[in-house]
Amino acid sequence: MGDVVLMHFTTADYVIFALLLVASTGIGLFYAFSGGRQRTTQEFLMADRSMSCLPVSLSLLATFQSAVAILGAPSEVYTFGTQYWFLGCSYFLGLLIPAHVFIPVLYRLRLSSAYEYLELRFNKTVRILGTVTFIFQMVIYMGVVLYAPALALNAVTGFDLWGAVLAMGLVCTLYTALGGLKAVIWTDVFQTVVMFAGQLAVIVVGASQAGGMAEVWRKAVNGSRISGLDLNPDPLERHTFWTLGVGGVFLMLALYGVNQAQVQRYLSSRTEREAVMSCYVVFPCQQIVLCLGCLMGLVMFARYGEDSPLDKGYVKTNDQMVLYFVMDVFKDLPGLAGLFVACLFSGALSTISSAFNSLATVTMEDLIKPYFPNMTEARATLLSKGLALVYGLVCLAMAYLASIMGSVLQAAFSIFGMVGGPLLGVFCLGMFFPWANSTGAVVGLVAGLAMAFWIGIGNFVMRMSNSIPVPPLNTTALPLFDNMTATVLTTLVNATTAKPRPSGVQALYSLSYMWYSAHNSTTVVVVGLIVSLLTGPMKEKDLTPGTVFPVLGTLLFFLPERYREKLCCVTPLSNPQKSKEIDTQPYQMAKKDSNGAALCKEDTVTEDKEMESDRAPTEDEDLETRTALPSCQLTGHTVEETAF
Repeated sequence: MGDVVLMHFTTADYVIFALLLVASTGIGLFYAFSGGRQRTTQEFLMADRSMSCLPVSLSLLATFQSAVAILGAPSEVYTFGTQYWFLGCSYFLGLLIPAHVFIPVLYRLRLSSAYEYLELRFNKTVRILGTVTFIFQMVIYMGVVLYAPALALNAVTGFDLWGAVLAMGLVCTLYTALGGLKAVIWTDVFQTVVMFAGQLAVIVVGASQAGGMAEVWRKAVNGSRISGLDLNPDPLERHTFWTLGVGGVFLMLALYGVNQAQVQRYLSSRTEREAVMSCYVVFPCQQIVLCLGCLMGLVMFARYGEDSPLDKGYVKTNDQMVLYFVMDVFKDLPGLAGLFVACLFSGALSTISSAFNSLATVTMEDLIKPYFPNMTEARATLLSKGLALVYGLVCLAMAYLASIMGSVLQAAFSIFGMVGGPLLGVFCLGMFFPWANSTGAVVGLVAGLAMAFWIGIGNFVMRMSNSIPVPPLNTTALPLFDNMTATVLTTLVNATTAKPRPSGVQALYSLSYMWYSAHNSTTVVVVGLIVSLLTGPMKEKDLTPGTVFPVLGTLLFFLPERYREKLCCVTPLSNPQKSKEIDTQPYQMAKKDSNGAALCKEDTVTEDKEMESDRAPTEDEDLETRTALPSCQLTGHTVEETAF
């Protein structure tokens, strides 16, 4: 650390930090030995599909709010001003689209893994490809998200580095492997409260020391840290309203729409309505989190002005600066620094526990169960717990690798962070374009991944050749709220210093990191559609009922019906051969089970056969089932058909 004396923790700080770990473990043990005692995979991986709206929404929030984000947001605002706040604009569509498009389709198919959808819609190859991509992404991600905050903490306070990493990793592995998804969700709820408390404490104490909130605001305005609306449409600009408000939507969709860690929470909800409501509840919470991060940055600016601890050489990176500021503010208040560190590690715990649980689920559901269909429930549950444990140990191994490899691993991690875009693309291809086929999906996904790696590696190489030093491992200039898909990407695109505007392929490498997800997912959709049309589009009769969301029919409402029919827009899942006999009104005769979820595919067909002979639906029931799901349309067994 050079010339600066480390700020040390008091006993009270250690006690508060220890309490966080003890409470988290306690919640895990409670769910391990109560209720169904995690005896079935349904309970261990899906929380028995019994969760209510509030815990699910707070868990969704905690998963995306990593320690990297808690340290990143204030340093971003301190350095560049409040332009970053416009990210909040992307939350509207970023949560509305998952709530009304992705959740209805995925929930009603009764899936356990989001990638199961890819097999229902395309084939097994696409599912395996999606699963393997996700596993790679998450394994790289876990180690860094655990190691980076511990390293920053060690640099500023002398807090034992591997002590912190091992305590976190082992506690997290313990409660995830014993308590299953219920424990993960309820510890997330507890950790969210701790995160809010920690950040609020820093803002309140810091602002009062700076002379009140009005004084903080005045200094920020004088220091030109309060940004106006920047409507510059240039996609190479790091942060403008368009990159944050529009590019951010795609980052949000990659996380909240199709990422297994989040999808698993929707699917664990008691009913579909609760799952949709949890999306709505997350929205104000996210805005609060964003505002807290921005306020902390402004309070930092009010304290240090342009004379930052980074410039003085007290700390070496941006995230260490936030910790330095916290220790500085709380130096005469024992216990509060410990509260902030607990807040920081709550962010890390909630993120990696979600990673362990979602990885155990996809490995079990996508890579093991299909090949061992006769496995007993007890053995499957034991194996799921074993997988959660193994991934916990893999996480510690990755943290160790991160400490050895430094910036090389950081670059690899940043590039893997771009994987969210192509995965979003393949889901959109399947959900919105009925004629996309499995060949198109595979080629599109590979093209999207190739594009992601090309831009990522190209950007890295360009920075190296320009002799811009690659930031060390724990540098996070920016808190990508999008935990799972692109956190810490900014290490590759730290405030660009090149003056002349790049051209040609250099411009592609200089693309703002906020557009990566949009660019890569669009690549998948465009390539997928072209390949599908060249190799023979998918026939309507081959589609699995309930896997296509009929958005095209709604968008192209102005076209005559015969053209919409040709584009599979009128009845995406009806049988074209029967269109002469049957009225073209879409058939949504999806039977609802007790959870309000439509049973699609074989269940419905057999159920319909039994029901038809017993009774004709009453008018009210018919109306209810017709409005059940635009995407879960069945190929036969409709009222009109029985009339014939």
